[in-house]
Amino acid sequence: MTNEIKTFDTGEKDRSNFIHVDLNPKKNIENKKNFKNLFNKIAECPIDDLDEYLKLTYHEEVELNAFHPINEIKGIDDVKNKLWRPIKNALPDLERRNNLVIGGAFRDKVFVSFISHLTGTFVNEWLGIPPTNKTIFLRTCEAHQITNNKIIKSYTLIDTVDFIRQAGHWPINKSLGSEGMWPSPITGDGENNENLDNDLSLRSLNQDLTMQRSLNIKPETEPELNINEIREKLINHPQKNYWHPKMMWYGPSGIGTARGLKGFVDHHQLPFRLTFKERDYWKIGHYIEIGDGNYSMTGGWHSIECVHGSNEWLGYKATNKKVTMRVMDFYLHHEGLIRENWVPIDIAHILNQIGIDIFKLIHKK
Repeated sequence: MTNEIKTFDTGEKDRSNFIHVDLNPKKNIENKKNFKNLFNKIAECPIDDLDEYLKLTYHEEVELNAFHPINEIKGIDDVKNKLWRPIKNALPDLERRNNLVIGGAFRDKVFVSFISHLTGTFVNEWLGIPPTNKTIFLRTCEAHQITNNKIIKSYTLIDTVDFIRQAGHWPINKSLGSEGMWPSPITGDGENNENLDNDLSLRSLNQDLTMQRSLNIKPETEPELNINEIREKLINHPQKNYWHPKMMWYGPSGIGTARGLKGFVDHHQLPFRLTFKERDYWKIGHYIEIGDGNYSMTGGWHSIECVHGSNEWLGYKATNKKVTMRVMDFYLHHEGLIRENWVPIDIAHILNQIGIDIFKLIHKK
């Protein structure tokens, strides 16, 4: 098998006629500050003021692609009644803590993206999970497409498995990686990145995309290799040229955090590749690919189409069902390499596709 990284378009495949947006870095900074402020207002405003701030933030006909079990909704009323009002009711003292705020343009679309924690005291039921009267940190990752200073399309992933874990339950098999809160970037500038260097942004994005394209090199499909040989090929895979020696890979709850390329291979990549040997990362393609200084981000809805073929990843017996995945990747590029990678994945949505409803499992306890 060749180790050559092929060049191909990783963006959405169903769109060809568009005019590229040339986003001024100062306008990008303005967008980030504006929406950071608006989302802080949504989190912290009295419930009676919620309508006002939602109308300042979202277009009336906004499309919101959310985590399972909320999934795809449309219109500002559904955004209020299915997403924000229930969260604010569950955590009345809600506040928002941003780990990373980045923005940019991809093709003809302008985005602002966040990694945040929605934090408060869990005093009322949410998603059928009983309250604990203790602090909860809802790990929240978002990419918002904006037009005329309002969000016209939103992708919002809240880690529901991590929420259930914090509420005192564990609905799935044990993680291979370490569970816990995701930290902010080691460089300390995640929330207040005011980059003005377009060339730096492009270099970051190109490094991100080249590493991702290398993932199409699949030693696990070589029939003569055993698991140990596949592992060695992944550790010595072309991807190693892009990861920092002290890389951190922050996965969703159910996978957990891994450190270093060996940790990444052992705790996520090898089990994932063995379970989903039949997969296509870019059959649909990314809806977002942005660079912003030393940061970059990609996302797909859906990002991967694959067949659930074995039990190595997450530990569930193979169903041979076709599965799609909702995935985002946020990267910190540091010292010339990818130092940190935050990876929200809608685990509840994946499990639901193979017949496992984590919310029903909790209710049966």
